Amino acid sequence: MSASRREFLLGLAATGVLANSSAWASMSCPFRLAVINDELTEDFDRACQIASQDFGLSWIELRGMWKKNITELNAKEIADAQQILEKYKLRVTDIASPLFKVDWPGAPLSKNSPKRDQFHADYDFKQQDTLLDHCIELAKAFHTDRIRCFDFWRLDDPKPYRAAMNDKLREAAEKCAKHDLILLLENEMACNTGTAEEAVGVLNAVPNKNFMLNWDPGNAATFPDNTPYPNGYNLLPMERIGHCHCKDVKRKPDGKYEWAAVGSGVVDWVGQFRALQHDGYHYAVSLETHWRGAGTPEASTRISMQGLKDSLKKADISC
Repeated sequence: MSASRREFLLGLAATGVLANSSAWASMSCPFRLAVINDELTEDFDRACQIASQDFGLSWIELRGMWKKNITELNAKEIADAQQILEKYKLRVTDIASPLFKVDWPGAPLSKNSPKRDQFHADYDFKQQDTLLDHCIELAKAFHTDRIRCFDFWRLDDPKPYRAAMNDKLREAAEKCAKHDLILLLENEMACNTGTAEEAVGVLNAVPNKNFMLNWDPGNAATFPDNTPYPNGYNLLPMERIGHCHCKDVKRKPDGKYEWAAVGSGVVDWVGQFRALQHDGYHYAVSLETHWRGAGTPEASTRISMQGLKDSLKKADISC
């Protein structure tokens, strides 16, 4: 938010005009409350309209639009997206790229290696350096300082390859640092870092200050008997958390899981939000619905956003 707009809003707040407005809530929220755009719809204008006007957000996370991964957009589509963001006065939390969501070369083929692309992205290992360069360009184009990545499809035994994987992540972080960008590693159950415990090991091995964690308690909760908060969260170095995804999980009697509306699953989001606020976290809390129980992506995301906001309210956090 610009200084002039902030001063204007503060002035209105002082007179009571903004007491119940979404603009005031956005300004006073300790987090960058956001939603991943294509969790709502592939129609980018519609997603931004809902995020801004219905959800009252000032931030949005970019992953895909118009049935394309963000890394596949052409110059005109990037320009169109920039205009839409300006139209709805939305800022971008990060580029939610598919970087390093590929098989590690020379390792046994992962059972998580997809037979199709992921969110309209289909890259192999040899393309990753070029992909990172493009993500850096996209971060600059969309005025964000963050790029999301993974650490390769999950192996039954990653130990023989872990040091080399860490070297690759370190190399990528160093390249990002030259452009004043932060590289965010998401803990993803289908990749080699799925839990807080695993994340700690990678963060210790890749100590670059601009290499941070995209903490996803919902992903960690897909592992049986894993408690993302408080157990997992309390292991994490607070200063290395640079982004947070919000989703929820229900566990089945057979040990498997299914996605759930935020606030209706096993993740203690009220406790997690309180802890993040207490620890001074002030980056994104971004809704990644995944749950489709309401029938459509938009309807399901609306319910999950309400669950997210209800959890914030129960945590005594104004957003």
